[in-house]
Amino acid sequence: MIQIAEKLYQNRYRVDEGRPHIKIKDQHICSLCHDKSCTVLCPAGCYQRGEGNTVSLVTDGCLECGTCQVICLEHRNILWEYPRGGFGILYKFG
Repeated sequence: MIQIAEKLYQNRYRVDEGRPHIKIKDQHICSLCHDKSCTVLCPAGCYQRGEGNTVSLVTDGCLECGTCQVICLEHRNILWEYPRGGFGILYKFG
């Protein structure tokens, strides 16, 4: 069975240095979130549990699916916009 990491490796991601297209608005709100669903449900694994009940975000490899926005609807703590043209996910077969 092919692992998800192997499938994600088929895609490429062009990083827009210094200009991430997703940001956590307020880290304090993340610390109050009990289940931290974003750390489990993001298909690209961009969100990780951090020290002290925080959430860290690395946008490299983001699939731009918008799942994080839906997961965080209750708190509305995600600032999400499309990457600038030419940056972001570059699908190999599409």
